[in-house]
Amino acid sequence: MSTYRLDKLFSPRSVAVIGASPRPGSLGSTFLKNLIEGGYAGALYPINPHHRQVEGRRCYASISKLPETPDLVIVAVPPRNVLEVIEEAGRKGVAAAIIATAGLGYGRDSEAEKVRVTARRYGLRVIGPNCIGVIAPRARLNASFAAHSAAPGDLALVSQSGAVAAGLVEWAAQRQVGFSAIVSLGDKVDVDFSDCMDFFSADAGTRAILLYIESIDNAQKFMSAARAAARTKPVVVIKAGRHAQGAKAAATHTGAMAGSDAVYDAAFRRAGLLRVLDLDQLFAAAETLGRQKPFPGNRLAILTNGGGVGVLAVDRLIDLGGTLAAISDATRAKLDSFLPPTWSHANPVDIVGDADPARYKGALEALIADRDNDAILVLNVPTAVTSAPEAATAIAGVVKHERRHGLQHKPVFAAWIGEDPDSARVFEEARIPHFSTEADAVRGFLQLVRYREAQSELMETPDSLPHDFAPDTAAAQRIVERVLAEGREWLDPLEVNALLRAYDIPVAPVVLAKTADEAAEAARPFLANGGTVVVKILSPDIVHKSDIGGVKLDLTTEGAVKNAAADIFARAARLRPDASVRGVTIQPMIRRPKARELIVGLADDPSFGPVVLFGRGGTAVEVINDKALALPPLDLKLADDLISRTRVSRILKSYRDVPAADMPAIALVLVKVAQLSADIPQVHELDINPLLADHDGVIAVDARVAVAPVPKARKGKGHPRLAVRPYPKEWERTITLRDGRTIFVRPVRPEDEAEFRRFFEQITPEDLRLRFFAPVRDFSHAFLARLTQLDYARAIAFVAFDSQTGEMMGAVRVHADANHETGEYGILLRSDLKGIGLGWELMQLMIEWAKVEGLREIDGQVLRENTTMLDMCRSLGFAIHPDPEDPELRLVTLPIASMGEAEPVPP
Repeated sequence: MSTYRLDKLFSPRSVAVIGASPRPGSLGSTFLKNLIEGGYAGALYPINPHHRQVEGRRCYASISKLPETPDLVIVAVPPRNVLEVIEEAGRKGVAAAIIATAGLGYGRDSEAEKVRVTARRYGLRVIGPNCIGVIAPRARLNASFAAHSAAPGDLALVSQSGAVAAGLVEWAAQRQVGFSAIVSLGDKVDVDFSDCMDFFSADAGTRAILLYIESIDNAQKFMSAARAAARTKPVVVIKAGRHAQGAKAAATHTGAMAGSDAVYDAAFRRAGLLRVLDLDQLFAAAETLGRQKPFPGNRLAILTNGGGVGVLAVDRLIDLGGTLAAISDATRAKLDSFLPPTWSHANPVDIVGDADPARYKGALEALIADRDNDAILVLNVPTAVTSAPEAATAIAGVVKHERRHGLQHKPVFAAWIGEDPDSARVFEEARIPHFSTEADAVRGFLQLVRYREAQSELMETPDSLPHDFAPDTAAAQRIVERVLAEGREWLDPLEVNALLRAYDIPVAPVVLAKTADEAAEAARPFLANGGTVVVKILSPDIVHKSDIGGVKLDLTTEGAVKNAAADIFARAARLRPDASVRGVTIQPMIRRPKARELIVGLADDPSFGPVVLFGRGGTAVEVINDKALALPPLDLKLADDLISRTRVSRILKSYRDVPAADMPAIALVLVKVAQLSADIPQVHELDINPLLADHDGVIAVDARVAVAPVPKARKGKGHPRLAVRPYPKEWERTITLRDGRTIFVRPVRPEDEAEFRRFFEQITPEDLRLRFFAPVRDFSHAFLARLTQLDYARAIAFVAFDSQTGEMMGAVRVHADANHETGEYGILLRSDLKGIGLGWELMQLMIEWAKVEGLREIDGQVLRENTTMLDMCRSLGFAIHPDPEDPELRLVTLPIASMGEAEPVPP
């Protein structure tokens, strides 16, 4: 379930309060009073068998005694009675329930789990338990026990903590910030963050979504919903439990395990969410997003009547990674014409402490017209010689004038230090984001910048992978399966070496020797021409080789190798007589004096599964702690971003006599490791440390790999552990058309944007009109990105290529709804390729995917005049009906559920 029946939660026609009571301070009493005082206009039913009347309203003994089935029930009864109430509500056909009761426990045998199972059986959506409820101001619904309700607005707040939700309500009431809805999720037995993001991303009355998160239970569902929502509107998140002590507290409060904060940060980044670190920043984000839309650019101009506070604003801007705008010569000349000679002549534009409203007005108009900045922060320090409210009125007047005449193309922020109420009211009325300190204002500006940057990253086209990258997945899988069959957890060095080579990751060669004599012989090729070798013990029981002296470095002769191997065998027998020793490994010592030591690896997070790690390597890797994380799968652009977020990235560039490292080679290793995690989910942990990188490329010197069994996933349902579903390679096909032509069909990739652009150039205007129902002339990057960048958990697009020429021939797509029940399809073929069976093959493949994904039906809209498509739909079994809202359209529907289960045919 996802958005199913959530409309009944936020806009119910009738509400029942179970546990309503006349006792002051009780939950039942508070819920009922809040609903009445909030002006809820629907039918309202108190339920309590011990009372005949509550708050002047007739009180019913049970849900079954009500004159109608309520859309929403609020459950405020003791824990022992909750399950019985939910069972009765389900039988009655209630759509949604808010369970305020705490103490239902956690885990498989808890009352909370019984409530979840019972509610799911009836299709009853549940908020809670252990929550303060829901506020939907547009519906005048205060179904909560918060102290106050919220004003209508366009921010949706979804909070795991009731206290945080209540605190934001109080803060918003003072700042006149309104909400489309406020949801306290509590223990999340049913409705969770993903459901709410799906709902509010489609809600026209919500412009931004705020999340307070303590834990995420279903990472795959969360990432899919978050990525979809972030493409639609800003999503701001605050995650509690960033440190070990905080994570423990969060688990105690919510009964959920908190994952690594660095992994959460990587997940939020990958999803395009704007993360803030505390409630102050969340409030600032709410202030900014409530009044200002995202804007292009990141250059900030600062206008102030106090030089000191202007410098503080610059310091804060630079501290947070912002960009201070330049002042153009033309703007400087304009400012010179009316400002006193003592003005700063630079950014910050200090117009001096006696600045009157006219001076503020003229300076702001000049900065708005200056193309060298993207946004303006106006600061005011109260003085005895000027009026702060009058200055605020002047600023608001400029902004209103610009908006009224369609001239304002950049945002204006305000920070009136100390922020007197009169100035605040002026900014509120003008919908100008305003703050009480320069630091908060700068932070608000940068939050919008970073949100816009995250959106740009989501829409960027990644670099293409080399065409010759074709990993030997089968060989790698055989290695892992053999290790698991033997009951081992760690691959030995020979197996690690073979695994990395299967993915074309450069790695130092390794040879096994079972005796000291074999070691000397194996070292001979490496010692030629002055080489040196390293000898290491090979034992599944000795993980840390150096603890027993099991590593010998810089050996230059066969005799030294033989003696070293003999010594290692002797030490192992003496210090670890219980260990099984298979022999020793011989590897050449890698000498790359100007190489940087890096670490590349895979970690396993209990919430998000595999995570790619990159950073500074070497023996002190934990002490240096220079690392960044990203969720797989990766493309080259995501890999470059991962590298850039580490300190070591700076010394990968050239400096002094050290040439720059081969950055594309490093990024490619990251992509290959991420692909390995997608292809072979049994790889539990992987460390390449060090990975040496210099101008000649990269080479893995040492690596460790741990494996573990994973549950088998049903085909077509994606990787069992990846939070972001990878490219579904299993859906690649080679098909022969009726004219004998061979085509290659595969799921769309982000790097296909150029192919789509060339493809559209070969489509006639008439065919484009039939597909998009209107003339299409603009094939912009944003338009093409929407076609090529899909969340494979929700949608698929199959692209057909001519096997001989490689040219794109056509594409079909289907996008599932948030409930993953129905999918809307679209298809387009090259105009010169009709009548050869291409459309039929693509439609069949799309239907097969829908079966495997478990969709109930596929539907679409077809122009009445598009008889060719309508005929094919009839042949495929689609039902065709007129569109009641548009006589020129036909609705086509294909029931999938009745067609039986399907598994994708192996390519």
